[in-house]
Amino acid sequence: MVQQITNGIKISVKTNFEGTRYQNYRLNYLFSYEVVIENQSNDSVQLISRKWQIFDSLNETEIVKGEGVIGQKPILAPKEQHKYSSFCLLSSPIGSMCGFYKMINFTTTKKFKVFIPSFQLMIPAILN
Repeated sequence: MVQQITNGIKISVKTNFEGTRYQNYRLNYLFSYEVVIENQSNDSVQLISRKWQIFDSLNETEIVKGEGVIGQKPILAPKEQHKYSSFCLLSSPIGSMCGFYKMINFTTTKKFKVFIPSFQLMIPAILN
């Protein structure tokens, strides 16, 4: 698990290799990841958008941008957390992801970025 705190918002990410899938006659590697967003600040905040960079060892980079996460724009009061799971497909057995969430502080009405720490996506056999 990797963790990072930005502006009082703690991001924790845990990954898992889910197996291989064929898509468009190509072998792909399926990875799931679970993200916990914890508000350690004294203000209520809302996650409004995200931007991910997904890298694989074949030097392909995919940029994913959009509103919220998995169709939600969670509001977090102080000490609250939001947990969600998602997945990505890579064309190689090794990769990584990083990015940021754009959030708004309801007390100051200012928007700010919360960085998602870079995390590895790797099939277990590579570790041996």
